[in-house]
Amino acid sequence: MEEPGPVHCLLFAEVTPPLIDSHCHLDAAEFDADRAAVAAAAVAAGLATIVIPAIERANFGAVASVCREFPGCVPAYGIHPMYVDRAEPADLDALRATLAREPAVAVGEIGLDRFVEPRDDGRQAFYFVEQLKIARDLGLPVILHVRRAIDPILKQLRRIGVAGGIAHAFNGSRQQADEFIKLGFVLGFGGAMTYPRAARIRELAATLPLEAIVLETDAPDIPPAWRVGARNAPDQLPRIAAELAALRNLPVADIITATTSNVCRALPRLAH
Repeated sequence: MEEPGPVHCLLFAEVTPPLIDSHCHLDAAEFDADRAAVAAAAVAAGLATIVIPAIERANFGAVASVCREFPGCVPAYGIHPMYVDRAEPADLDALRATLAREPAVAVGEIGLDRFVEPRDDGRQAFYFVEQLKIARDLGLPVILHVRRAIDPILKQLRRIGVAGGIAHAFNGSRQQADEFIKLGFVLGFGGAMTYPRAARIRELAATLPLEAIVLETDAPDIPPAWRVGARNAPDQLPRIAAELAALRNLPVADIITATTSNVCRALPRLAH
């Protein structure tokens, strides 16, 4: 089968500088009533591209459908660690077939989660490792879920080399951040960074090399400080970018230009 072609970064509109939401679940049920309006609001806010990661085989079709309906949306496909309890080995074959058929920018959202209870760590590890192998075989980057599981994830990344990617919703130490960077990853920052009490995340956002940072919403989840208790949405990304700019004492345009370039580098199929 012919390799899918690259996906251009500037898909919604030729805006300068363009914004990329590197992680948004626009296919989620929370958007069923007004998805078109949410996408339109993202366009109006200056977003060029939204990366939509799948979470299980059952929603591969929904992700593909949303990405076909809204030109600025691009898919990633994977099995999220919190959904492995209903996964089957055959889903890995379906994942490989979907990645060959659809113009995916990454394998994701995959990883480990050591927060949710109850959980099966062995089952999570099996699906994580097998998906890393798929990403390696296809030369695709990965979008990682790393909640309270950074060290075991880094261990597997050192063992099974992949083409870099994004450590989504990063909340580790500076040392752990540096290890991801050494492995060719960038780190996702979003709503959590906007809370004044999130001292560690804000310190990382302020001091990490700017070329290691990408912006994300994780909508409908992780709402920023000004939307506590409300549904998050991709049109909040400009204000999140402004928060990062304030933390780094830089013009917001510089933040947007840099983070957009970083996403395109981490997910090469987004490159022009």
